[in-house]
Amino acid sequence: MVVQVVLVHGIRTSATMWRSQVEYLRERGNPVVAVDLPGHGSRMDEEFTIDAAFATIDEAVTDAATRGLVLLVGHSMGGLLCVEYVGAEDRPPVAGLVAASCTAIPRGVGLAAYRMLARGFDSLPDRGMWLTDRMLDRILPHETRADFGAGGYALDAQDVALRSLSVLDLLAAVGRIDVPLWFVNGQYDQLRVNERLFTRLAPHAELVVVPRTTHHVTVMRPEVFNALLHLAITTLEQT
Repeated sequence: MVVQVVLVHGIRTSATMWRSQVEYLRERGNPVVAVDLPGHGSRMDEEFTIDAAFATIDEAVTDAATRGLVLLVGHSMGGLLCVEYVGAEDRPPVAGLVAASCTAIPRGVGLAAYRMLARGFDSLPDRGMWLTDRMLDRILPHETRADFGAGGYALDAQDVALRSLSVLDLLAAVGRIDVPLWFVNGQYDQLRVNERLFTRLAPHAELVVVPRTTHHVTVMRPEVFNALLHLAITTLEQT
């Protein structure tokens, strides 16, 4: 059976951030679905809740699992949610996990500082979009620049989503994951802060650090990330 792939985006963005990966996977012959979490993308008018986010992931995974092994791939907030989901005591039908840009515990001073920074941007006349666009123009290649924000930016859901992440028990979840697992970080990703802790709790996991890359590894280095998806899919095909 062909490996099925489910993609889960990060905070503020949407399923469109995965366009490069969706195109690659379809050309490779792997069925793929990129979900929109509540409050994001095509579901911008919905309220973000952690339960609704998990329900979205579970619905996509459960459906894909009827057709083959499932590789779950999450970035940033999506990666944190996927780690918690795969590491649940009641194991979901996931055969492998790629968790990108998410080796951090969203609690305490770090989370408070991030929320304060986000609220500061949100208080600007354009809600910080001028600065955001200038930064993305500098770091993203032309072929993926439009993809990142094509589904709109979930500015209204951001603080609620960040606050919701504090309930996750990621340390327990990571320790329970027994399927093939890849942590993928950009060299300059601020969420590498707990990288060693995550790999210590999951000694079977592979850690891949992409040189000269920031938090936005999937769109900043799409060819590299697609090669990592190829590695993960090939691994599952051989199990």
